[in-house]
Amino acid sequence: MQALEAGQIFPKTEIAKLGGGTLTLGVPSAAYDWQLVIIYRGLHCPLCKKYLAKMEEVKSRFHDNGIDVVVASGDPEGKAQEFAEEISLSVPVGFGLSVAQMRALGLYVSDPRSPQETDRPFPEPGVFVINAEGKLHIVDISNAPFSRPDLEALAGGLDFIRANDYPIRGTHAA
Repeated sequence: MQALEAGQIFPKTEIAKLGGGTLTLGVPSAAYDWQLVIIYRGLHCPLCKKYLAKMEEVKSRFHDNGIDVVVASGDPEGKAQEFAEEISLSVPVGFGLSVAQMRALGLYVSDPRSPQETDRPFPEPGVFVINAEGKLHIVDISNAPFSRPDLEALAGGLDFIRANDYPIRGTHAA
């Protein structure tokens, strides 16, 4: 795993998209100039369902601020479809992230605890905000499902960032 650093160009990552075609993480759709990418663990994760249901409640705040919202996981198409339907996701959903792609994004990767959980390694949560220059403006990566940024606070922070041309923070490595 190689950690992504604030301010670096986000590694554009192409994956399959529910409904057909591809989704490019790091490239907003034409209607927006920034992109919020949320990586979720998969169908087996009840916390992911709760988190992305909340995202559906606040997504208009991101959209109103020129920020495209997309979500992705390592699930195969069938599981991604079931997940999206279960919580009525309306944003683009990417699926089939490979372990190599997860690592390229700096995500933690876990093995299933049992076959009932899932049948493949999966990413732990990641939230990326990519600005109009393709740079990583905000990054939040967790090694466990219990730690994720509050979406209302993130939307408010992005309101401030966009309104005040607030710079990328944390560009000096520790």
